Amino acid sequence: MSERVVASYCTTFLKPEMLHIYRQVTSLQSYRTFVMTKALQNPERFPFDDVELIPEPRTNPLRHGWLKFVKQRPPIEYRGEFQMLASLLERRGADLMHIYFGHTGVHLLPFIERWNKPCVVSFHGADVAQKDDIRDYGPKLKSLFKAVPLVLARSRSLADRLIALGCPSDRLRITRTGVPLQQFPLMRREAPTDGRWRLMQACRLIPKKGVATTLCAFAIFQKEFPKAELVVAGKGPLQAHLEELAEELGIASKVHFRGFLSQQELLDLYATSHLFVHPSETPPDQNQEGVPNSILEAMSTGLAVAATRHGGIPEAVEHGRGGLLVEERDFEALAASLKEIARSPNAFREMGLLGSEYVAANFEQTAQIRQLEAHYEEAAGVATAPAAAPVPERVRVAEPFAEHVVAK
Repeated sequence: MSERVVASYCTTFLKPEMLHIYRQVTSLQSYRTFVMTKALQNPERFPFDDVELIPEPRTNPLRHGWLKFVKQRPPIEYRGEFQMLASLLERRGADLMHIYFGHTGVHLLPFIERWNKPCVVSFHGADVAQKDDIRDYGPKLKSLFKAVPLVLARSRSLADRLIALGCPSDRLRITRTGVPLQQFPLMRREAPTDGRWRLMQACRLIPKKGVATTLCAFAIFQKEFPKAELVVAGKGPLQAHLEELAEELGIASKVHFRGFLSQQELLDLYATSHLFVHPSETPPDQNQEGVPNSILEAMSTGLAVAATRHGGIPEAVEHGRGGLLVEERDFEALAASLKEIARSPNAFREMGLLGSEYVAANFEQTAQIRQLEAHYEEAAGVATAPAAAPVPERVRVAEPFAEHVVAK
């Protein structure tokens, strides 16, 4: 059997927060992939040899206007992308296209509906939010769900959200973020005897990450542990606001904003920290987390976690075992959880060990890549099956650990 080829379509390859995509495209085993992108970013951080940079199409202004205003065709047609994509995929011999992010799938919908090969679309969190800048985003999502054989979600919570948006449950499959465990080995920690606790959070500085909640909780925590410090790794539009909040709370000298870190710098930070904080929250547009990469990496190294019952976080952090979970935006409860862990050296050590074991059992990268490739195979089989073939009843994807959807 010849090696199958999957085209990995990602509009920007890659923003710093898209490490999980890089891990997927560089770890495939039974499929060969090439990347299709409109913008190549951070190649030194995400080196990849086989990238097809999609050029801006050359269009005839008269034809462009006729298709856009008279025929009211979608952008992918009046901008001239349609034929260019078809030619590129044919030249590369693609058997399947994996489209990263639901809003990209909506843009490509006219192509997906007419291409003679299957596509899968994966949803990651922001793409289940309301999209005021995309006309009729909700109805277009429903059309997208009908046009693809399988829809991939990073967590059960995202799968539930997609069902609420109209995705048939029998088309949903969960593709979890995989962690290369060898890069994040377990580091045995002891609670600091001098009270110099180091707390950390690693994320983009955007509303759903809940960094303001972290700062408020830390302000309470450091009253009992005045030698504690908080390190925030990441950049984003909220940085100035968060720095002002730290000043107002009187903790600016104990909070360090480090910006985006390299993988080695991040690993060093994991190694020298004691507690990982990640109180994600749902903003008004319903944007949500899948399972944050940083939580999985931190847990893999043995860091106990204090976080929220948000999105896919409870699917990674078992409350009372790998860490403690509180409700969104409840900084007082978050502070109480941090103090509870810090007051008990035994719980601190045990949570770190149990969390590391849980990540190894449920998020190891090789196993997750095998599952992803199994979904590719299934999508190809569904796409080529006779239209009249009976569809087997399937286990609901929202049930606990229903990643492996099987026929009854």
